[in-house]
Amino acid sequence: MEALQVFNYGWFSLLPPIIAIVLALITKEVISSLVIGILSGALIYSYGNPIAMISTTFSVMGERMSGNVNILIFLGLLGALVVVVTKAGGSAAYGNWAVHKIKTRRGASLATSALGCLIFIDDYFNCLSVGTVMRPVTDKHRISRAKLAYLLDATAAPICIIAPVSSWGASVATYIEEAGVGNGMSTFVRLIPYNLYAITTIVMVAIVCLTNLNFGPMGRFEKNAIENGDLFSSQGSIRTDEVNQQKVSDKGKVYDLVIPILVLIVATVMAMAYTGGAFGGGYTFLSSFGNCDSSLSLVIGSFIALVVAFFLFVPRRVISFSEFMDGITEGIKSMVPAFAILILAWTIGGICSMDYLNTGGFVGNMVNNSSFPTFILPAVTFAVAAFLGFATGTSWGTMALLIPIGAAICSPAATAHLIMPVLGSILAGAVFGDHVSPISDTTILSSTGAACNHIDHVSTQVVYAGVAASCCAVGYIIMGIVSNDFIAIAFTLILLGVVLLIINKKFATDIDYTNVEKTID
Repeated sequence: MEALQVFNYGWFSLLPPIIAIVLALITKEVISSLVIGILSGALIYSYGNPIAMISTTFSVMGERMSGNVNILIFLGLLGALVVVVTKAGGSAAYGNWAVHKIKTRRGASLATSALGCLIFIDDYFNCLSVGTVMRPVTDKHRISRAKLAYLLDATAAPICIIAPVSSWGASVATYIEEAGVGNGMSTFVRLIPYNLYAITTIVMVAIVCLTNLNFGPMGRFEKNAIENGDLFSSQGSIRTDEVNQQKVSDKGKVYDLVIPILVLIVATVMAMAYTGGAFGGGYTFLSSFGNCDSSLSLVIGSFIALVVAFFLFVPRRVISFSEFMDGITEGIKSMVPAFAILILAWTIGGICSMDYLNTGGFVGNMVNNSSFPTFILPAVTFAVAAFLGFATGTSWGTMALLIPIGAAICSPAATAHLIMPVLGSILAGAVFGDHVSPISDTTILSSTGAACNHIDHVSTQVVYAGVAASCCAVGYIIMGIVSNDFIAIAFTLILLGVVLLIINKKFATDIDYTNVEKTID
C-alpha cells in the first residue's frame, strides 16, 4: 500500500504497543487488546481517517501474513502431528514410561528443561514439541501449566540465541554482516559470552528446578497445583479436566512418540541444510545454516514427520486411516487460537515498523543522540533493546534495528572497545523484552505448548525474568567498566545466586509437598 506520508510520529509511535500491552494485562484478554492496539496505530498513521485506518490495518495484516505464511503452515502441520501422535497413544505411552522413570517433581522439571535445551534448532519448534512431549509427565507430578510454560519459554529463545546452528544464529549473523561488523557467523559465536541474559536465564532455570523455588504469582499457581491438584489456576478447587480430551489408542508404544519427534528434528536439520545450499549450492553443511530459509525448513521437516507417522500408525492399525485424517483436521483446528494471536501480533509489529510508525527508529534515535558516560553504553543498549522487544513483541525485529545502530555508536575510537559488549547487550535485551512481552510470538507459543492461559503465563513469568534481567543490567555496567566478559559473567551469576537466596528466605511461597508424590502411581 502506498504510504500516506513519510513522517516522524515521535512519541505517538509508542502508543499502539503500550495500549495493547496495558489492555491485555488489565482485561486478561489478548485478542481484543491487540485489535485495539492495531487500530489505534493505524488511526495515528492515517491521521484520524477511519477509512484509511481500516485499509491500513488489513494491508499490514496481509503483508505480514504473506511474509510469515510458512510459519502458519508449520504450526498447522505440527498441530496435526501432535494430535495424531496423541490419538495413536504415543504421548500416553511415553507419559506412562516417563512417570515410572521420573520419580520426583524435580526430575520432571529438569527433564523438561534439558529437553528444551537439546532442541535448539528453532524456538517455535522448541515450545510446541517440548510442551507436547513433557505435558503428561509434568501433569502427573502436579507441575502447574504456568510453571511448564515458563520452563518452555526460558529454554526456547535463550538457548536458540546462543546456538550457532539455529534459525536465530542464522538471522543474527545476517544482521551483523549487514551492519559491517565482520563475518556474521564468527562474530555471532564471539558474542555468546556477552549475552548475559541468555546465560543467566538458563542458569536460573536450573536453580529453580533443583530447589523448587517458587515466588511471586508463580508461587500461587504452584501451591494450588500441589495442594489442590488444580494445574490451571492460582486458586480454587481441584480441577483435573484436560484440554481437548480425545479418544486414545491402547496400542501405542513409546516409539510411536519418539520416532516422529526424531524424524521431525533430523528432517528439519537436513531441510535447513538443503534450503541453505549445502547440497549443490556451494555452501558447507555448517555455513548453510546461515543461508537457510528456516520457516520453509520447518514446514518440510514437519510434513516429512507427518508422512512417517502415517506409515508408522496406519499399517499397524494403531489408528485407522479415517482417524488419522480426522486427527489432521483436529490438529489444525487446535492451532486456530495461536493463528489468531500470531497474526495480530505480526500486524501490530508491522504497524510499528519503519514503513509505518517507525517505533524502533524513534527509540533508536533517542539513544543515538543521547550523551552519557561510555561505560554505561552496554547497560543502556540492554535497556533500550528490552523496551523495544517488549513493546513490539519481536526480538528479531529489535535486533535487526539496533545492531546497525550499536555498530555505528561504537565506530568512533572512544567507544570502539565496547563493540562486543554493546552488540551482546542488544541480543540479550531483545530476548528479555521478547521473553516478557504478551504480544511476542514465542510467549504465545509457550502458552500454546503448555496449554496454559496466555495472560497467566505472562504474569507469572515476568517476575522470574525480571530477576534475571536485573542481575544482567548490573553485569553490563561491570562489563562496560572492565571490558571483560568472563568477569561480568562471574559477577552476574554470583549476584543472581545472592538474590535468589534472599528471595528464598524472604519471599518464597510456603507450599506443603507432603502429599504431592503420593498421587503418582
